[in-house]
Amino acid sequence: MKVQNNKATLAGTIVSDFVYSHEVFGESFFYINVESVRESGNVDTIRVMVSERLMNVKENHVNQRIIINGEFRSHKDEKKLSLFLFAQEIQILGEMQCGLDENSIEIRGFIVKKPFHRVTPLGRDIGDTVIAVHRAYGRSDYLPCIIWGRNSRFAENLEVGTEVTVTGRMQSREYQKKISDTESETRVAYEVSIARIDVVESEGK
Repeated sequence: MKVQNNKATLAGTIVSDFVYSHEVFGESFFYINVESVRESGNVDTIRVMVSERLMNVKENHVNQRIIINGEFRSHKDEKKLSLFLFAQEIQILGEMQCGLDENSIEIRGFIVKKPFHRVTPLGRDIGDTVIAVHRAYGRSDYLPCIIWGRNSRFAENLEVGTEVTVTGRMQSREYQKKISDTESETRVAYEVSIARIDVVESEGK
């Protein structure tokens, strides 16, 4: 059975209007923002790219509930890496007042940045890495990942080029970017928060 390298599901609430992105062979693509609430109560705001053939972009969908299946992708423009959920299937649920949010991702790819492990001031193990996930037509998505706890200690021993499978969720995180000695601005980083990471054993073993 063929392994799907990149599978993501997001259920939440649309919180923005459509913003035009680009056109390919007469098909236009747009961005929307979708909020998904974690069990902790914290909120992830994920950028979603949708085709005009999946949603009516002329209608107002703000505050409507939505379920999206697709791939978490990256795009580098002017030296900046942007991450977004590329929608392949969409279900609009309307303005429902209830319903469980969902945010999950499964990827299979190769470590391209040596995992770095450290301990926070509160004593929590945390690490980070970048995983390249192959897409069709020879392209790859480069996904920054945050690793917690024993997964972080495990990943610390993995080398660049190791093939791994990962499960977790898509995460948004605000941070302060220093512009000058006196100025800074709030920006949003997107990444994969890893719940489990495993090494893919070679077929020869």
